[in-house]
This record gives sequence, C-alpha cells and structure tokens, in this order.
Amino acid sequence: MAVGYYDYGEFLRKHFAGKVQKIAIDAGFMCPNRDGTKGYGGCIYCNNQSFNPAYCQTRISVAEQITKGKEFFARKYPQMQYLAYFQAYTNTYANIARLKQLYEEALSQDGVVGLIIATRPDCMPDDLLQYLSQLAMRTFVMVEYGVETSHDRTLQLINRGHSWADVVDAVQRTVQSGVMCGAHLILGLPGEGVDDFIATARRISQLPLSTVKLHQLQVIRGTRLAQMYANGEVELIEWTADEYIDVCLQVLQHLRSDLAVERFVSQSPAELLVFPRWGMKNYEFTHRLNNRLMREHIIQGSML
Repeated sequence: MAVGYYDYGEFLRKHFAGKVQKIAIDAGFMCPNRDGTKGYGGCIYCNNQSFNPAYCQTRISVAEQITKGKEFFARKYPQMQYLAYFQAYTNTYANIARLKQLYEEALSQDGVVGLIIATRPDCMPDDLLQYLSQLAMRTFVMVEYGVETSHDRTLQLINRGHSWADVVDAVQRTVQSGVMCGAHLILGLPGEGVDDFIATARRISQLPLSTVKLHQLQVIRGTRLAQMYANGEVELIEWTADEYIDVCLQVLQHLRSDLAVERFVSQSPAELLVFPRWGMKNYEFTHRLNNRLMREHIIQGSML
C-alpha cells in the first residue's frame, strides 16, 4: 500500500473483491485529429506501438484479444478478474451501434467485470453517454479522458485538437450521468515547467474525477515530436529519474487527496525510445518515489 497518496490499487479494492487486472484492447479506432475531422497527423508525441502489449492486435477480435490477455496474466494469478481496457486511439470515435457491439462483446467474456474506455473529451456524444449511464447500472464503467494539460497553448502546440473547456464539459457531463471518469496527464510537454504542471494539477482537482494517471513525456522514434526535437524546433526537459521524482512530489501535493493516482511513470520499448532512458522498471521507479515520500513526509493534497 502506498504511503502519502491514494493509490489505484486501493481504489480498485473499494470496487472489487480479489485481484483485478486491465486487459488492453485495440479495436481499430482512429482519432479526429488524424483523419481530418479536427486535423491530421495526430498528437505530435503519439506512437501507439509504444504502449500496446503484444496480444493487442487489430487483426484479431476483441474476444480473442481478451483471451490472449487472460492467458498472459493467468499464469501468475489464476483467480484474476479483468477489466476490458479499450486503450488505443479514441475508443468512442465510431457510430453508437458499432461501439455497443464492441463493448458488449468484451463484457460477455468470462472473468470480465467491467470496462475502461480511453477517449478524448471532444468525443463523448450525449447518446453514447446515455448508453454508458445505463451500462454503469449493471457493471463497472469508467471513461478515461486524455487531458494531457490544462493549458490551451500547449494543447494547440501538440495538435490535440481540443481545449481545456472541452475537458471541463466532458468530465462534468460524464459524472452527472452516473459514469466515473479519470484523466491522463503528461508532465514535460514542450513549453511547460513546474508552475504549469502545478496549475494543471489544481485545475484537475476541481473536477469530479475519480482517478488520474501521470507520466513523463517520452520522445518516441518516428513521431513528429522526435523530428521537431532533432531539428531544434522545440526545447524539452531531459530529466534524470530523481529530477522527475522531484516534479511528481510537487504535483502530488496539489492533487485532491481523494483522487486515486494510477501511476507516475510510463515505460516505452527501448528500441522506440529516444529519451528519457533511465534504465529502470516502472516498479523500481515507484519504489524510489515511495521512499522519497516517506523520508520527506509528503502528503497528497497538502498544498491545496
């Protein structure tokens, strides 16, 4: 159990008995900032290969992806329950009949006890939200919004195609409908510093969110960001692991104390990663961060 902050494991234990594991799913969605609806090229940092597990492949069905995911995790925890995690790209960006078919296919698999749907705050139509509201009455449902930052200047620079106002609207409508939601934030986006990260944390804390994910900006080969960085078009912070921990500890103190923190760090495959290359596993990083929390007596939300 984490010391000094409300961790995601504790959040899950409030909703489920026993072990629960996410199974990532790639259902072949696109994004409106890729297909021309909002823009082209997607977010400048995005390469979905950097976080999709090997079993997550669009050439096989949702049911098959879940089966392969269960085989992967069941070796260690045979009694595990699962959350179907629609992860890649924008997982509400299709007609509602198609979305219902995919979500229901996932929920019909043995051992699946809920859904987590990753999407954008400008891709949550009212008719879909009405369906998710009904679904949440019979199973666990969470919508995870890619927020990244609260600063519109940065959202424009990274080609997100939505605004902070879109985030506020989507989160409020989602929670008012009876569906829980979380937010995903990136620390280290171009042009931002610690004061900007703290401002985002404070704004996030004013929204009725249940969870938040933090991770460091990673420069991935083959992305527009990697090209911009190589060409000197943007300046980026090249933190050491300990410097990034310093930032996480500052941000944590400005996050609402009942907001479950799912993670602080992410790890892309070494062959895709330009930087940062810290040479440690996620659990090693978290252990180091927890030691700092205990040593320095830092408490989530203490600066709010």
